[in-house]
Amino acid sequence: MRKEDFIKDLNDTEEHVAEEELRRSLFPSSFVFGVATSAYQIEGGCDEGGRGPTIWDSFTHTPGTIIDGSNGDIAVDHYHRYKEDIELMATLGFDAYRFSLSWSRIFPDGLGTKVNEEGVAFYNNVINTLLEKGIQPFVTLFHWDLPLHLQESLGGWLNEEIIKHFTIYADTCFARFGDRVKKWITINEPLQTAINGYDTGIFAPGRREQASTEPYMAAHHQILAHAMAVSIYRTKYQDKQGGQIGISVDCEWAEPNTSKVEDRAAAARRLEFQLGWFLHPIYHGDYPEVMREILGDRLPLFSQEEKILLRNSIDFIGLNHYTSRFVAYAADSLEDSCYYKTQAMERLTKWEGGEPIGEKAASEWLYVCPWGLRKVLNYVSRKYNNPPIYVTENGMDDEDVDIPLHEILDDKLRVVYLKGYLTSVAQAIKDGVDVRGHFVWTLLDNFEWAQGYTKRFGLIYVDYKNGLSRHPKSSAYWFSRFLKSRGEKGNEE
Repeated sequence: MRKEDFIKDLNDTEEHVAEEELRRSLFPSSFVFGVATSAYQIEGGCDEGGRGPTIWDSFTHTPGTIIDGSNGDIAVDHYHRYKEDIELMATLGFDAYRFSLSWSRIFPDGLGTKVNEEGVAFYNNVINTLLEKGIQPFVTLFHWDLPLHLQESLGGWLNEEIIKHFTIYADTCFARFGDRVKKWITINEPLQTAINGYDTGIFAPGRREQASTEPYMAAHHQILAHAMAVSIYRTKYQDKQGGQIGISVDCEWAEPNTSKVEDRAAAARRLEFQLGWFLHPIYHGDYPEVMREILGDRLPLFSQEEKILLRNSIDFIGLNHYTSRFVAYAADSLEDSCYYKTQAMERLTKWEGGEPIGEKAASEWLYVCPWGLRKVLNYVSRKYNNPPIYVTENGMDDEDVDIPLHEILDDKLRVVYLKGYLTSVAQAIKDGVDVRGHFVWTLLDNFEWAQGYTKRFGLIYVDYKNGLSRHPKSSAYWFSRFLKSRGEKGNEE
């Protein structure tokens, strides 16, 4: 794709919202600005408070799985320092905090037979401290850290029995925390659990032996677990507690590399394999037709009862978005994954002239492409009848480098990234998309899964060598100024 033509088309179609004009008042007054984390990445305290082991505890202690040989045993010690971290959020001015519960803190073996009251007490303390500081909790039930016992005894997400156990866990969380938690997310990025856990094997549980079938079974059971949890919430709790429940899906925008029919079809197919895989069953009761055509009997079937359970089992969509790609048709994909090869496409990171699609962050997959967020928000809005959307993750990383602290803290590219992507959200709102919030990934530098501590996504620098001390970066101060510049009244919804 020619960059000049793309930019001209983009400028011709957008209502102008310039980055230099970005301000809080461009967003609805009820719009939520928050930060996001996950339990395994920040909590630590792996053998404290009655917590049981997770698949990530086992995976990270297996040699060769994590690039720097590290693990989340201590992580950034949020388990002991949550008050300090919440104080930082409040000082910066954030409205909301999206965090996940560790299933094995509530039920150490995952089975739901005996509640671990120490784990419940910890999360009660976190929730109550947030509310005392005027910060709204957005709680994710599952962010990849499956109780190890469920993996070893059942086969994890490959066994339909896990749906029952997840439902018991969800029910318990609604009962214990739902009087104060008004926004629930059932599962975070089920696509990544399915593909990285059961195809590429780079995430726990690290399987790739049956990559042509297992990811689709793992995804199938996650979708049904979501729907069962929503059913329980709506039947027993929603009227009384007054909350809402959704799921967080992830998507890198797929821009056709050319105007050729085959490239446009490849980009459309790519989006169905990312978003449609999970949202189509939730809205329509079955997988996208293109997935059925390509995968055949590798894609599990839903019963009629399950289709009824699935339809409209959602109050809002959580969208995790970081970057974009050009997508071209490729009969023989070079991707190292059954999932990607199946899609008959190639993901490209350069314009026709050889220039990168955007400035590169630390991770090899992450380029700064703000225009993609507006496009994916509009796509979801059109495809699924303009549902409420929260951008539940959005951010970029730096390398962990040994340079003076003042240089590390001056994270200029992250400021550029946030300005650009927030501008894209503001443009989507002007387009008529019902976007209700934005969460930066992430509050703190932390354990970054297979990359260990080599990548830093945080607004706040964590000094791993000196007592895990916290130091706000330039991006944190920029965001704080943005949030506190409320001189002009925000637009009403």
